Amino acid sequence: MRAADAGLMVCHECHQLNRTGVDDGHQRCSRCGARVHMRRPNSIARTWALLITAALLYLPANLLPIMTVRMLGSGTPDTIMSGVVTLAKHGMLPIAAVVFIASILVPTFKLVGIAMLLFSVQRHHPMSPRQRLLVFRFIEWIGRWSMLDIFVIAILVAIVNFGSLASVEAGFGAVAFAGVVILTMLAAITFDPRLIWDNTESGNKHE
Repeated sequence: MRAADAGLMVCHECHQLNRTGVDDGHQRCSRCGARVHMRRPNSIARTWALLITAALLYLPANLLPIMTVRMLGSGTPDTIMSGVVTLAKHGMLPIAAVVFIASILVPTFKLVGIAMLLFSVQRHHPMSPRQRLLVFRFIEWIGRWSMLDIFVIAILVAIVNFGSLASVEAGFGAVAFAGVVILTMLAAITFDPRLIWDNTESGNKHE
């Protein structure tokens, strides 16, 4: 039995369980006073909007230069992938692997994983609730590591500033990549995980 079938709603602020009132559309938490809903309003539509915007930014994030390292006045802009290749050529394979996983694999998996969750919830795709929950929890867990590249660039720009000798400049690709990371994190927050169980235990759909 789901909590909704028992007339219970959880508060997203303090996680207090609340009994469903007569006017549950404007009900507030009995503990903290925050607005509570049986399901987050327009959860699927908002998550799709954030995901599509992140997917649009994903191309410039990977095609545009993410940073330019100048040594003695000369330097070439690097995209994420060219930076990984450069690190590998200089024998820094562990760092190249970390950058590749955090900047290429993780954002790609988040985009695909959230799209799979949305598709399975909307179209009743044959994924078990446990599989959907594992995907959702993994997306939440890896989300924090996506900002690794942006943190590294921010530190390098602040520290490596020796005029014509050496400097690091952030590129437009970094802005697009930061947008991808932030939007996918918001998409994971906007998605209501309770929808995972709705169309597996009942025929109701909540969007």
